[in-house]
Amino acid sequence: MSAWFRPTLSADEQTRVLAHRDTHPDPVVRRKMNVLWAVHLGHSRDEAARIAAVGVATAKRYVIAYRDGGLDALAGRKPSPRPRSELAAHADAIRQSLTDRPVRTTAEAIERIADLAGLRRGLTQTRTFLAGLGFTWPRTRAVPVPPKSR
Repeated sequence: MSAWFRPTLSADEQTRVLAHRDTHPDPVVRRKMNVLWAVHLGHSRDEAARIAAVGVATAKRYVIAYRDGGLDALAGRKPSPRPRSELAAHADAIRQSLTDRPVRTTAEAIERIADLAGLRRGLTQTRTFLAGLGFTWPRTRAVPVPPKSR
């Protein structure tokens, strides 16, 4: 059985790793840099995984990614593709219309959106879209009535 790869970082790489592990906007990249830094300091994969709060297999994957592609392979994380709603192009007009004249039901909102954007969506999709715009639905509850006094 061969020994596992233990990276030794150059001075430039050390500077980049230290900068990325503290200030990178993506928390996954920060964890990757924490694992790489811990292994560079001489910690085992188990210790590096515990320090970065990841699994041992994940720590191993990070070290192998560094071995195969360098720091760019670790820091260059592509965002996962997320579908974009066709309603997003009309978000400002919808928000303005619903703010000026609020609706009482989701069905009424669907009709208004269909008039504005020419797109019709179901109840759940409309509720989700409107929640993303910051709209909330007030809850309706029974109003307690005191008993009649004799």
